[in-house]
Amino acid sequence: MTDATRAVLVAFAALAVVLVRLSVIATREDDSPTRLVAELRLAQFAALLLVLIAGVYIGFALAHGSTTGSGFDVALAVGFLALAAVAATQPPGTALTLLAAAFAAHAVVDLLHGAAVLPSVALPDWYTTACAIYDVGIAGVCYLPIVRRP
Repeated sequence: MTDATRAVLVAFAALAVVLVRLSVIATREDDSPTRLVAELRLAQFAALLLVLIAGVYIGFALAHGSTTGSGFDVALAVGFLALAAVAATQPPGTALTLLAAAFAAHAVVDLLHGAAVLPSVALPDWYTTACAIYDVGIAGVCYLPIVRRP
């Protein structure tokens, strides 16, 4: 495993810890303006994380631009960027629901890469499964405050 891979894994783990913390804070608040602010912070951070995760596929496409289907990967990534932008302008409950669905959809995209339906030449063998698991976990973390609303 390269130093860059280790750094990316540590970074994404740290980002997940922050997201879990924000979700727990939002879940523990009572039905008040403080809860809405906590949910808004969670939604904003989750939207940024979705942008970062989508950007990874743009990086893979740029690294292996001659691979058939790289353009489609970029188009998918731009779609997730657009979803993050739309979520950032919605009320917290709507934003968190949209982001949870976007992370679940990104997990499906990851699995399609792993099944070689989408280009997977640039991806490490472990990446698609690990990223899909991460995305599903993040989707659950985003949706938790919605499920636990008083």
